[in-house]
Amino acid sequence: MEITLTTPALLFPAISLLLLAFTNRFIALASLVRNLKEQYVRTHSTLLMSQISNLRERLILIRNMQTLGISSMFMCVLCMFVLFAGELTIGKYLFAFSLVLLMASLALSIREIQISVNALKIELSDMEDRENQKHQAL
Repeated sequence: MEITLTTPALLFPAISLLLLAFTNRFIALASLVRNLKEQYVRTHSTLLMSQISNLRERLILIRNMQTLGISSMFMCVLCMFVLFAGELTIGKYLFAFSLVLLMASLALSIREIQISVNALKIELSDMEDRENQKHQAL
């Protein structure tokens, strides 16, 4: 396989967009955690506590996704530097490693989405429970 300086540069737009998406997720979750914490202090609801616990796990995943994405970009830049220095074999290995890091980041993203869906299920089940209790009271 022929690898040039432009090969690792092809990943820059993709990694940048992923990091932006991960950061937006993080900001949204951080805001949600703050709001739920305020509600929990007032109500001490076990449902809120389970949601906060779920969000904590998701925040850790997002942090790790960002770390792997940034590491992937770092390896791409290092790969370009090594290729510029004429070390093609080392450059190929660094590029392969950057791709592995990017795949790991994407795998964590899939896991975070699964947890997010479970969080929505918890929220919906609470709403359904309230509706069922209303109908039983009538």
